[in-house]
Amino acid sequence: MDRDRTPSDPQNPDRQKADFLKKIDRKAQRKLKARHSRTQVWRGMRMFGLVGWAVTIPTLLGISLGIWIDRQVQSQYSWTLMLLLIGVALGCFNAWYWVDKESQRD
Repeated sequence: MDRDRTPSDPQNPDRQKADFLKKIDRKAQRKLKARHSRTQVWRGMRMFGLVGWAVTIPTLLGISLGIWIDRQVQSQYSWTLMLLLIGVALGCFNAWYWVDKESQRD
């Protein structure tokens, strides 16, 4: 009686095994996709923080040095403003460097 079963018969053990393997494969693919998606989110957050600090630190250092120079030296120019702009420019260059370096890792 078992020999009367066709390959498309749901009671066929080979068919059940194939369906089971397909189900496992779909779940595994879904897990891999979810894991990759989470990795991308954390990578984006890390890059966001890296860019933020890469710009913030030189900017704050420029402002601090500018304030100190303005208090020490009488000048018609604002060292704070000049060093702020230089700090932002250096910070942007620094951020560009790190983003470029991270993108080359892929």
